[in-house]
Amino acid sequence: MSFAAQAIAQATQIEVIKTNGCGCCLAWMKHLEENGFEPTGEDMFAGLFVRFKLDNGVPQRMVSCHTGLIDGYVIEGHVPAGDIRRLLSERPDAVGLAVPDMPLGSPGMDQSRWREAYDVFLINNDGSTEVFSSYSGD
Repeated sequence: MSFAAQAIAQATQIEVIKTNGCGCCLAWMKHLEENGFEPTGEDMFAGLFVRFKLDNGVPQRMVSCHTGLIDGYVIEGHVPAGDIRRLLSERPDAVGLAVPDMPLGSPGMDQSRWREAYDVFLINNDGSTEVFSSYSGD
């Protein structure tokens, strides 16, 4: 396999840390699979999970229900696959991306007919955030 092919393969593998039995986490992983990623899941006890998020640079105000790790970045919550691809393409010097809470209509939370407006945030290395992309609701 060429170096370029290896880099692309590695960039599609994402480790997803979640709590056991989280249905929306599994739905988000399915969204990733449908968009060319290869997610693997790992369950973590809830108390340790919050510490894991904070230790990996996710500000408390950005915490959601699952955390992805891909190519040196943290992906927190229901971030769309297209935004992950953009992050990997642009390669900003940052912690990663986050969708705080669990907005209806976001990937993995799309089982409702309602869609909430939400933002995807870039988490900077100093803990500050800025809007990376925005999605409109109904």
